[in-house]
Amino acid sequence: MVRTRATVRDLRRQNRSVLLTALFLDGPLSRQQLSLATGLSPATASTITGELLDEGLLVEAGSVDSDGGRPRVLLRVNPAFGHVIGVDVGETGIKVELFDLAMTRLSTVDRPLTALEPSLVADLIASGVDEVLAGIDASSVLGVGVGVPGTVEQGESAVVHAQTIGWDAVPFEKMIRAAGVSLPLLVENGAKTQGQAEMWFGAGRGARHAVIVLVGSGVGIAVVTGGVVHRGATSNAGEWGHTTIAYGGRRCRCGARGCLEAYAGASAMLDRYREARRGADSSPDEQSALEELLTSRSAVARRVVDESVGYLGAGIANLVNLFNPERVVLGGWAGLAFGASKLDEIIAATSSHALRHPFGQVRIELALTGPDAVAVGAATLPLAALLETGASG
Repeated sequence: MVRTRATVRDLRRQNRSVLLTALFLDGPLSRQQLSLATGLSPATASTITGELLDEGLLVEAGSVDSDGGRPRVLLRVNPAFGHVIGVDVGETGIKVELFDLAMTRLSTVDRPLTALEPSLVADLIASGVDEVLAGIDASSVLGVGVGVPGTVEQGESAVVHAQTIGWDAVPFEKMIRAAGVSLPLLVENGAKTQGQAEMWFGAGRGARHAVIVLVGSGVGIAVVTGGVVHRGATSNAGEWGHTTIAYGGRRCRCGARGCLEAYAGASAMLDRYREARRGADSSPDEQSALEELLTSRSAVARRVVDESVGYLGAGIANLVNLFNPERVVLGGWAGLAFGASKLDEIIAATSSHALRHPFGQVRIELALTGPDAVAVGAATLPLAALLETGASG
């Protein structure tokens, strides 16, 4: 009997999860549309939506005409039911953002980073969380998601391995807790949080097989196969920036030679430009310096940019040949800046290095969730936990 009760309880939770996910991603929807979208019977959909309305997790959102009958009431997730916080830990700064459950951005805090000392980063996260919560009841916050460079070892408490920035088995979740964050906390690789944002809200939406590319100071990816993010045995999958693009080539920050990141990341592009010019950038800010490089008419700048297009195209071709995705989405602050003027050239470079058949099946396009996609995706981590459990179900 206990086993039967557990099975019924699990089925109810699963049904709530399916219904909530459909409403969050595709709402507002009527009960009939929910039944068709989820495969739940009309009676089950009606019962569950009634429960969720009573709990305040759903609200009515107008109505739509039906065929000859009464107008059908539309339902959506209640934006005021709670809040989520997303944190983007970049190599040059930290962004902390507060959202309601409609993923409307309510508050943003940006902190520049002069050093990537883990304890300093944890303190900045804690102060940023306090600042975005000014005037907000902390009990309404479902959780804080944090996107970080490197590999995140999930366990009782998240540990970060980020060789390129000198983080070796950093107990980062514990450090954020020690800095004063007591809210539910989820830590994930930044490329993967960007990937989730693009799959839910952006250019990856609707794809079952996709690669979301993040080009910032460094380079990373999230690989989605059959609608599921590929993580590997120890969540280390996605270190595309440290695949070899030039045997015996430039020294990468990871210590190896010839990594893609040593050619296609913003930091490496600027380093190559400085070496070619034998001088410093006119702008000390990395984002401004990259923009100057991309818009410069000098022969040296054009050569570095053209070479970077080639390296990035060759790297994307490797992804096309390896994973046969429906879609490759180019994002990250540097990827968006680079792709805004060079996307056609990147696609052409990809074509010249990829096998014809898989290249013929793929669309390559720019990310749609903007330069704060890592923070948006990080904020979806506690929301995903809510959807997966069916809230209080």
